Amino acid sequence: MKTKLTLGPIVYHWSAEKRRDFYARIADEAPVDEVYLGEVICSKRAPFHEGDLPETIARLERAGKTVIVSTLAEVMLKRERKATDDLAAMDMPEIEVNNAADLYARRRAPHRIGPFMNAYNEATIRWMAGQGATHVCLPTELPAEAIAVAARSARDLGLGVEVQVFGRASLAVSARCYHARAHSRTKDNCQFVCEQDMDGMPLRTTDDRAFLRVNGIQTQSESYVDLLPEVGRLMVDGVTHLRLMPQDVDMVAVATAFNATLDGTLSIDEADHQLAELSGAVRRSNGFYHGTAGYRRIAMAAPT
Repeated sequence: MKTKLTLGPIVYHWSAEKRRDFYARIADEAPVDEVYLGEVICSKRAPFHEGDLPETIARLERAGKTVIVSTLAEVMLKRERKATDDLAAMDMPEIEVNNAADLYARRRAPHRIGPFMNAYNEATIRWMAGQGATHVCLPTELPAEAIAVAARSARDLGLGVEVQVFGRASLAVSARCYHARAHSRTKDNCQFVCEQDMDGMPLRTTDDRAFLRVNGIQTQSESYVDLLPEVGRLMVDGVTHLRLMPQDVDMVAVATAFNATLDGTLSIDEADHQLAELSGAVRRSNGFYHGTAGYRRIAMAAPT
């Protein structure tokens, strides 16, 4: 079975128009098999784009894409619990669960496990399968050896297993919104300041070095995870789905480069060069995969 290329949910506060244009291009031009939709970071953002969700789903499905709706990574408020319950009750595409509250809402109905659920080992994956999971997206911090063990366990249980191969790594989510605090605002009166940063707010060290990105309540890596050189090993180890996370770059071109590598019509060297150009000034990293600091780019694993 061919390894599938997927597009994760948009985690930034993009305008409704930007989202519509983005998904129109994905539907018409991007060689991805599956697309995740939905708000996963801040429930306050959802009203800006949830009205477009039915048409976006319909357009993507007409283009032959499988659509999965992702839930919030953090469920704290009554309205967030209600939104989770409403998603679970709807007759709609598959759901990707990103919070333990969602597991209760699903009540052992079939669902996917998102990367925020910390499926770090085979025992956890086995328990999740018992709760109705059919698919698991592993956390970005896992090294190659742990991915291989998790993929083997998932395969034995009949689950799909997904790994993020492009885009910023999600490192943490918090009850507090640092994005608002950085602009002297509160979380409840943030005035959606996060919309100013389409690719996350840069966070720099005291000696002015790029360090992290802030996206509402989420902390991300500064670098883009790029596991293109490692795709071959991931496939051998049993990974069934490769996830691209949307960034403020040409994601159609990113997907095309990965797909051409999977098809064997573009060499890893050529595709990697294209990704470097597409990423611009943003560094690319693969440290977590190689069991070292996540921000590092391991030269011996990268194309020569």
